[in-house]
Amino acid sequence: MRKTESAEAPVPTRLGPSPEQLAAHRISPRFYNADLAPSRKEGRSWTAYSVFTLWANDVHSLGNYGFALGLFALGLGAWQILVALLVGAALLFFLLTLSGFMGYKTGVPYPVMSRISFGIHGAQLAASVRGIVAIAWFGIQTYLASSVLNVMLLTMFPGLQSWADAEFLGLSGLGWFSFTLLWVIQVIIVSYGMEMIRRYEAIAGPIILVTFLALAVWMLIRVDFSIAWSTDDALSGWEMWAHIFGGGALWVSIYGTFVLNFSDFTRAAKKRGAIVVGNFWGIPVNMLVFGLVVISLAGAQYKIDGTVITSPADIVQSIGSPVLLVLASLSLLLLTVAVNLMANFVAPTYALTNLFPRQLNFRSAAIISAVIGFVILPWNLYDSPVVIVYFLGGLGALLGPLFGVIMVDYWVVRRTKVNVPQLYTEAGDGEYFYHRGVNWRAIGAFIPASAISLVFALVPAFSGISEFSWFSGAAIAALIYFVIARRDFTFREVDGEEIAVPTHH
Repeated sequence: MRKTESAEAPVPTRLGPSPEQLAAHRISPRFYNADLAPSRKEGRSWTAYSVFTLWANDVHSLGNYGFALGLFALGLGAWQILVALLVGAALLFFLLTLSGFMGYKTGVPYPVMSRISFGIHGAQLAASVRGIVAIAWFGIQTYLASSVLNVMLLTMFPGLQSWADAEFLGLSGLGWFSFTLLWVIQVIIVSYGMEMIRRYEAIAGPIILVTFLALAVWMLIRVDFSIAWSTDDALSGWEMWAHIFGGGALWVSIYGTFVLNFSDFTRAAKKRGAIVVGNFWGIPVNMLVFGLVVISLAGAQYKIDGTVITSPADIVQSIGSPVLLVLASLSLLLLTVAVNLMANFVAPTYALTNLFPRQLNFRSAAIISAVIGFVILPWNLYDSPVVIVYFLGGLGALLGPLFGVIMVDYWVVRRTKVNVPQLYTEAGDGEYFYHRGVNWRAIGAFIPASAISLVFALVPAFSGISEFSWFSGAAIAALIYFVIARRDFTFREVDGEEIAVPTHH
């Protein structure tokens, strides 16, 4: 008897909402695609360990070590550096947890999150500022990593020295090879989406921690566990405390990007508690470990020859054994790629997707971000104090006001009530349409706060308080918006499950 096709044949599982569901919520393709859609609560994969490994990688970045070692060079001793870092860590734990909760509850990435306070069109401002900063730093961090790869390759293959001597467009032939190789590796990883980034961070995190702890122990052994606790010109009194609190404030400013777009990651968190636990171990505890490593490296090297190092790479290059140098260099490369992926790749990818949701998805937007980060020749940007201080520093000063508006709007004005489906409609009566898609009250708070923050950050006359520019911008924007925000409106809470997509899509 011939078998006939029956109704028992497997029915394909729908990955997202039906056209009818989207139509019912008046979802516009100009603001919605599979990458911008809310993440379905069932099937989320980020655990407390996933959140912890974000910080296990990012806190131990070469840039952060350069900052903390700079505190030693300024004249802060061991306990003062620890206090500065822990002050910053306490503030960051609070701010990042607030930001993370927003992502968990709504399931949306940062560009969509900013539509709540700035409007469906006004959100492009908030997303673009974050994205531009990240693209530039993606290229710069890749360049810094390529310098480590150059050292490793020359150690393994001394014959490549001729490549290191030839220069083209500001970079040696070996530098071009190293930069391009690392660029390709990062593009491949990010093209597989957020889940691949999570897996990479989970592997890299423990390796990074073990590497830096081993490096610190090795340095301590060299000085018989007796380090210099400060430089010869150690600070004291009011000047010391000013640098301690200024260092803590700068530590928060460094993460001013992350406190904005942490929802890009926590929208995939399994539980709200996973954010708290992951942040606790990853921020205050991990930053304490980071501080102890900084003290060990700086104090031991100063005890050995009176030199104040500027990066762990300085110590790695002094390792006598070629094998150990190669292993240490590989760890630094693993670290820099991990930091770049989460800090400087995800944000511009979502920002571009938000600009062109009908034309771009996560993969294509990631490739475009990477290409821009390549063609700007980032090594020339890094070598230009004007670009670093005025362009990137200026853009960075705008992040505080953005944070102030978004946080006050969500936590104080709306009291966490969000109508998620309305974030994707361009209907004139939509809850986040405001006036032609822009909340001018948010813009009205952002502009004066940004102006003041820029003055504090860039004008030499205010150099004494420049460390606090992020806080001043955030506080002023928050205060202004709290006063002028619209309150004659009933805020509704509607989840986005009907238009949500699986985390793995």
